[in-house]
Amino acid sequence: MNQDTPAAVRVVASARTWIEGDAVQQLEATARLPGMRAAIGMPDLHPGKGSPIGAAFLCEGQLYPHLVGNDIGCGMGLWRTDLLRRKQKRDRWADRLEDLDAAWDGDIAAALGGLAASEHDGSLGTIGGGNHFAELQAVERVDDAAALAALGLVPEQLCLLVHSGSRGLGESILRAHVDAFAAAGLKDDSPAAAEYMARHDHAVAWARVNRAVIAGRFAAAIGAELVGLLDVCHNSVEALPGTPCCWLHRKGAAPSTQGPVVIPGSRGSFSYLVEPLPRDDAGLSLAHGAGRKWKRGDTKARLKDRYRPADLVQTALGSRVICEDRELLYEEAPEAYKDIDSVIAALLEAGLCRVIAVLRPVITYKTRRR
Repeated sequence: MNQDTPAAVRVVASARTWIEGDAVQQLEATARLPGMRAAIGMPDLHPGKGSPIGAAFLCEGQLYPHLVGNDIGCGMGLWRTDLLRRKQKRDRWADRLEDLDAAWDGDIAAALGGLAASEHDGSLGTIGGGNHFAELQAVERVDDAAALAALGLVPEQLCLLVHSGSRGLGESILRAHVDAFAAAGLKDDSPAAAEYMARHDHAVAWARVNRAVIAGRFAAAIGAELVGLLDVCHNSVEALPGTPCCWLHRKGAAPSTQGPVVIPGSRGSFSYLVEPLPRDDAGLSLAHGAGRKWKRGDTKARLKDRYRPADLVQTALGSRVICEDRELLYEEAPEAYKDIDSVIAALLEAGLCRVIAVLRPVITYKTRRR
């Protein structure tokens, strides 16, 4: 491909989709990086630190670690529980969910299996801050019963969705790159690129284990048994299949090539379980969530006169929110996020997925730490 060919820029959106102008400007600026061939914004596109979140980037001959970000391997895992919806004990279970932020007392080496140990293993099994969570959910609506059954999700049983990543491990990998190269990319055939990819792949695998340990801790607290259904990473870089010199970076974008994906809304809205319909012109990707509408620093000022903290631990859908950090409670308020229905509508209109089921929150765990 000619190096002088401008990168294709696309935003997947419908007339209902709210996209901030700053996010589009960041997308366009990122598309001008050396080697960039395509920059695709999803309907949840919003501004990030230098480059937007909710986007996929295709680059030839170059890796850009900052496009993956500091939470390498962050993603969504979904488990079926043996708890019945009709027998749910929301408040009793919420009270049993004590401090999941404390260090896990399990066998870290056994959980990691063959993964190399790191100085960050003490945080294994912890959710982290920001928009990370563990959420007990109920099947609200089934659009494709056959697909739901094939996945192994039973409508009568509750499920558990975990959103977390590689914690301090991913941060240390990005920091090492920035210290050595700032925001510059890496030639894909260079020793530095090989070293980054080795550490990246380790962090992706570590993050997957982390989600499984979190799920196990949550389930143990409420007396549930788990069956794993899916685990999908939305912060990563990989060689595009069949074109080893082309690299697909995803920063807050779920792959459309690995089976069903859960696209969550805010803690006060539904999540969607979808079947992707892979498209090259969408970067083989989907939205990874609703996407922020308001900046974190602005949210509390917008809401503090409307809501007390006590008002924010119950949602309009009847679910409980466990979040004892008051700043985070405001920052993660449902109003701070885009309308998940409009995000899904844009994906459907673009022909990028089909809805399998809609999931209702029951308990959302953020943190017990003040």
